[in-house]
Amino acid sequence: MRVIAGSARRLLLKSLPGNDTRPTTDRIKETLFNIINDDLYGGIFIDLFAGSGGIGIEALSRGAKEAVFIEKNRNAVSVIKDNLVHTHLDSQAKVICGDVVSAIDRLREYDHIDIVYMDPPYAAEIEAEVLKNLAKLPGIDSDTMIIIEADIKRDFAFVADLDYTVTREKTYKTNKHVFLSKS
Repeated sequence: MRVIAGSARRLLLKSLPGNDTRPTTDRIKETLFNIINDDLYGGIFIDLFAGSGGIGIEALSRGAKEAVFIEKNRNAVSVIKDNLVHTHLDSQAKVICGDVVSAIDRLREYDHIDIVYMDPPYAAEIEAEVLKNLAKLPGIDSDTMIIIEADIKRDFAFVADLDYTVTREKTYKTNKHVFLSKS
């Protein structure tokens, strides 16, 4: 796993051994950042279920002002911190070790959050609970871009009941990115 572009371009990142995390492939990461690049520069980027931090680090490398990483696995949090130091992006980052649903409340300090990226375990089907908690934050508004990485078969029709709108969907072979905004 590596940083694709920006200030930390080509730097290799550590990943967690085993199958506890599922790093996003370089091809999918590049496609994602081609889509969001114009909304990224100077913004606040939140990486939920951060794993080894590759997505949030890519955001920082490409110009996000600050990234917040939330991950409950302590070993993964250690890897995120190591990766941030290695890429010299640690001064722009905040790492929170904890359950995503409860840790979201710690994001209240932000008046505006530009992009929220979440890559939860596909089988957990926790997206609705996370979206409900995000909606309570003062920094989440109709200009916030929320991106969910999910299994290609996952249906997101439920988001309308939570006052979100699907604005875009990008599908790959086995998974997809679903882009939402608050209605």
